[in-house]
Amino acid sequence: MQIRVLGAAAGGGFPQWNCNCHNCRGFRNGTVNAKARTQSSICISSDGEHWLLFNASPDIRAQLASFEPLQPARKLRDTGIAAILLMDAQIDHTSGLLMLREGCPLDVYCTDPVFEDLSQGFPVFPMLNFKTWNGGFSRQSVPLDTEQGFEIPSIKNLRIHAMPLTSKAPPYSPHRDHPVCGDNIGIFIEDLLTGGTLFYAPGLGAIEPHLLPWMQRADCLLVDGTLWTDDEMIRQEVGVQLGTTMGHLPQSGPGGMLEVLDSLTASRKVLIHINNTNPILDEDSPERSELGRHGVEVAWDGMEIRL
Repeated sequence: MQIRVLGAAAGGGFPQWNCNCHNCRGFRNGTVNAKARTQSSICISSDGEHWLLFNASPDIRAQLASFEPLQPARKLRDTGIAAILLMDAQIDHTSGLLMLREGCPLDVYCTDPVFEDLSQGFPVFPMLNFKTWNGGFSRQSVPLDTEQGFEIPSIKNLRIHAMPLTSKAPPYSPHRDHPVCGDNIGIFIEDLLTGGTLFYAPGLGAIEPHLLPWMQRADCLLVDGTLWTDDEMIRQEVGVQLGTTMGHLPQSGPGGMLEVLDSLTASRKVLIHINNTNPILDEDSPERSELGRHGVEVAWDGMEIRL
């Protein structure tokens, strides 16, 4: 299994275009040692030719241009994207679908609540329908919590298991303040040829009992790295909500992501979906050093993992 990190930042990217927090300002003036990152997305393949795209960020065009296998140029118009799987309906994970309209028809896998939000609140599916855009997006259902899992016909030798996560629906969702099963999902993927396994959850607000068995089975954990502390955005005066309120478990503190990762045996532990305020972006920060002592990596655009 080949995993390519297309974007490693949370919504807004890093540096965020209108932000002058310590990290964003320091990156621009050269006082913070950090890499720029686009908004969160990965793609996965078992053969290096047919790719499953996870989420479609607003930065999708630049992300596709940065990774040659996604533009293989086998014919006049071409793409390496064989299918798309959406983890949720958040705007930073779905607005890139609009940029992929020239590549239709494309199969888009998502849960029922995500399909509802993208048909009404942010109506991507109606906008890019069968009649107006070369066959449009063909919505395919994602079954939840099945030991059997499912496979995508256009992508061979990968078995996918999806499980619901407790999190927030997007602001345009009718159940924004009343989450329903399927608003947000985590994914466990098995490569049927190599046996490699990945657990992927960029929006992980709590370690629920049904998740731990999947996390314990994974060779690689690619999980929520949004915030270092729960009140980070409040203390830096760029927001008014706690991370846990937004559906993101912070790395530090009792019960935080570091404590969880320490209890697991995966050979690779990687944080993704990193907010621009998070001090781990600064490669010289004490927080980044602490991650290193725990054997935890920080994802970056262009990072590759093979399992």
